[in-house]
Amino acid sequence: MNTHGINHRMAKIGGHTLFLREAGPPDAPVLLLPHGYPCSSFQFRRLMPALADCWRTVAFDWPGFGYSDTPALDKFSYDFDAYAGVLAAVADALDMKRYALWLHDYGSQIGLRHAIAHPDRIAALIIQNGDIYEDVLGPKYETIKAWWADKSDVTHRPLEEAVSEEGFRQEFVGEVPEEVARRVCPDLWKLHWPLMNTPTRKAVAVGLMEKLEQNLTWFPRYQSFLREQQPPTLILWGPQDGYMPQQAARAYHRDVPTAELHLLEEAGHWLLETHFEEALPLVRDFLSRTLG
Repeated sequence: MNTHGINHRMAKIGGHTLFLREAGPPDAPVLLLPHGYPCSSFQFRRLMPALADCWRTVAFDWPGFGYSDTPALDKFSYDFDAYAGVLAAVADALDMKRYALWLHDYGSQIGLRHAIAHPDRIAALIIQNGDIYEDVLGPKYETIKAWWADKSDVTHRPLEEAVSEEGFRQEFVGEVPEEVARRVCPDLWKLHWPLMNTPTRKAVAVGLMEKLEQNLTWFPRYQSFLREQQPPTLILWGPQDGYMPQQAARAYHRDVPTAELHLLEEAGHWLLETHFEEALPLVRDFLSRTLG
């Protein structure tokens, strides 16, 4: 087995056919990497081999994303609870007993639900632009909040328009300076959009934005978990993020005051694309101290 590069495979897990990326020795300490939106496990393609000398890393595509299957809307609920069930199924299928968990974007919501259900499994958390504090949500939430306040065709249309190739491109490069945006590989939207451009997958993506309103009721639960468990935590944050500005990163110190916080000032939501060389030594140092 090639332990220093990434191995790719399809696997039947929890009733779904999932695409998996795996790197590192099978018996090494584990970092589990659930992805965010609008990407897939592709977002971890640089990180995984860079950690493979010491750690086992596992990433996969959620149902309805990337190369994983897309169950019919009446067969899978495509909400955060359902995805948390998929995350648990992956950990079980790969015989993971204890691991560090990477929390980014939607993956933070799903990952923390998983952590609440399985606190004994969580050895550490690495948080990259994942919001769980309602009072510090950024200005880009105003579009979604407009729909929450008035569920009309007019307020829903921007959510639909965001699920497009141009909408995805804006998610990746629309908030950072041009010199930073040039570091973002266009494969992230040029290759990913054709995979998402189906009626079911577009409906899934819009539906997840709709369900963010319900997810707000989970924010106090996430905070309570952190406050009670005090997991070793590394926060890597790109503050050039209209959804999750730097205040959203600093808010974690309310519940985990010992969390190690690093603001990569010019970075945005996708710091592994633009500031990988700065982030990697921070991740390696943290894992060496908390995961072995």
